[in-house]
Amino acid sequence: MNTTATPTSVTIIDYTPAHATLFRELNQAWIERYFEMEELDHKSLGNPDGYIIAKGGHIFMAEYNGEIVGTCALIKVDNQTYELAKMAVTDKAQGLKIGKRLGEAAIQKARELGATTLMLLSNRKLETALHLYQKLGFVEVADELKEYKRADIKMELAL
Repeated sequence: MNTTATPTSVTIIDYTPAHATLFRELNQAWIERYFEMEELDHKSLGNPDGYIIAKGGHIFMAEYNGEIVGTCALIKVDNQTYELAKMAVTDKAQGLKIGKRLGEAAIQKARELGATTLMLLSNRKLETALHLYQKLGFVEVADELKEYKRADIKMELAL
């Protein structure tokens, strides 16, 4: 019996309002593992339709064997810039390259939306995430990083 995930067994789908609870739960789990929920987390995770979608953003969900196991969001900053945010993958789906697939879907969507820059905020202790972002083409840029207490690195990708 083969239990290894293949790229075809993971499907990246568009978020619908029915995914709101899973979007919050997936993100809250990783945030609380490493950090603590902040006011901006509560706003975006508590109302993804109003905070992300209605403002021109997009959310992706990753499905594996019929179960939602990951997510990430594109938050519109302005007409040229989107933020890659709220990427989370369940523990049991780690190692299946779902984060990479979500990141690639977000990059493609940002290009379709006419963005010229995709940025993200992260933390240096999240080495696996930073490695993924570098593989996707993101590079570190200087920033004052005031949005989140936990953010200590900003990265950008020119599209």
